[in-house]
Amino acid sequence: MEKKIILFHGSEKVIEHPVFGAGKKHNDFGLGFYCTESEALAKEWAVSSLRDGFANRYTLDTEYLRVLHLNSPDYTILNWIAVLVEHRLFSIKTPVARRAKQYLIDNFGVNVNAYDLITGYRADDSYFDYAESFLNNAISVEQLSQAMRLGKLGEQVVIKSQFAFSNLKFEGFSIAEKDKYYVQRKARNDEANQTYLKMLDDETDGIYMQDIMRGGIRSDDPRIPRNLSE
Repeated sequence: MEKKIILFHGSEKVIEHPVFGAGKKHNDFGLGFYCTESEALAKEWAVSSLRDGFANRYTLDTEYLRVLHLNSPDYTILNWIAVLVEHRLFSIKTPVARRAKQYLIDNFGVNVNAYDLITGYRADDSYFDYAESFLNNAISVEQLSQAMRLGKLGEQVVIKSQFAFSNLKFEGFSIAEKDKYYVQRKARNDEANQTYLKMLDDETDGIYMQDIMRGGIRSDDPRIPRNLSE
C-alpha cells in the first residue's frame, strides 16, 4: 500500500467530515468508515433503484497506521469469515451453526480493533448468504472460497481508529447516476448468484464446517484456502 492513498465512500449524501464512532456497528468489520480505492465501486454502493448517490473522495496518509490486510497470504478464508460472523447480524438456524460461529471466532478470529485500517473483501447481503450456508454445513470451505470471489466485489478499506480519521482529508465528490450504477450493481449480483447456484449442483468431497470442528482444524491447516486476493 502506498503511503498516501485515494479513497472513495459511496453514500446518498456528501460527507465532508466523517465522524469517528458514527455508523453501524454491525458492518463487516465492525464500527468504522467504509471506503474503496475504486470510484466505480463506490458509485455502485451509493445508489438505489430510486435515487442517485455520491462518491465522496478522500486522501489518507497511511505512513504511521497499523494496517490489517485480511486478503494477504497470512490469513485464510476462515479468518475473514470469522470476522464477519462476529460483527454481522445473521440468523442462527441450527445447533451446528451456533457451534460453528463460536468455533470460528475462537479459532480464526482477528482483533480488528487493534488496527487503524483494514483492507478486505466486502460482503453485501447476497454474499453473506454464502457465509450462512457454510455455517449451516450446506457448502464446503472450497465452495465458500469460490463463492466469495464471485461478482468481483473488490476490496474495501475500513478506517477504524481516531488516529486514522485524523489523517483523512476530504477532496470533493462526484455524482453516481442510478440509471448506470444501479444496473451495474444488480447485474454483478445477479451473475454471482446464478454462478453460485450452478456451483451447488457440482458434487464435492471438500471440507465442511462439521469436519473442521470435529477435526479441530486451525488456521495453519494447508487445506484451508488462503489469500483471497488471488
